[in-house]
Amino acid sequence: MTEEPRSGARAVDRAIEVLNCFEGDDPALSLSELAQLAALPVSTTHRLAQALVRGRLLEQDPANDRYRIGHGLASLARPALTRLGLDSAAPHLYALAAGIRITVSVGVVEQRDAVTVFQARPPEWFCPNQVPRARQPLRASAVGHALLAFSPTTTIVEEHADQRDPRPVRTGGLHTHLDRVRRTGFASELIPTEDPIRSVAVPIVGPGRQVRGALAVQARSARLNDELIRRILPAMRTAAGRIGPLFQTDSAPLDSIL
Repeated sequence: MTEEPRSGARAVDRAIEVLNCFEGDDPALSLSELAQLAALPVSTTHRLAQALVRGRLLEQDPANDRYRIGHGLASLARPALTRLGLDSAAPHLYALAAGIRITVSVGVVEQRDAVTVFQARPPEWFCPNQVPRARQPLRASAVGHALLAFSPTTTIVEEHADQRDPRPVRTGGLHTHLDRVRRTGFASELIPTEDPIRSVAVPIVGPGRQVRGALAVQARSARLNDELIRRILPAMRTAAGRIGPLFQTDSAPLDSIL
């Protein structure tokens, strides 16, 4: 069986597939792991990975030959972060994280997902449980529910559950849940793990009452209990109000993606 003819566009598509394997918590991947995740032959993956290393989009650890995101990709991301207004918003987010002693994250809409674009860690009391997933379904996450509930144009039209998430919310239940989020002013989700984690999110609203994103925290539910949620919500809402006018996003209106 002969290999497909190579083309510039196909090579770019495959390079993007390789880069997308690193989405998440800054993983370091071996060549075989990278090939498996990208669903590409090892030889093709090696060729692409080496080209990305030469372009500084990936870097390779000389001690174990594992790949990770390179500094060049971080440099390329700077204009996007500036365009979002995160340079201006960052001081408010770090101040909030220090004040409540929990990592603060910002999520925006990308297609049918809520994508984490920024994290501000506190100088103390940090633990890995506070780091959210890089991408979460809108229908099955606190960030997604905050985005959906407070968008004035959202219309829920699908009747089936989100098949990508093990904890889907069906349309009728989602309507009821979003009504409750609007009444309380925040969204909350219990993430079932061996040590359960709770996530809490409030909307980031800009000029014209447009929902720009969501500000969220998460921690072990034993710590982030109802009492602590009541204590930190005023500070979260204040921070969200301060960064709302600063925050910009090119996300599509929520009613056009549901």
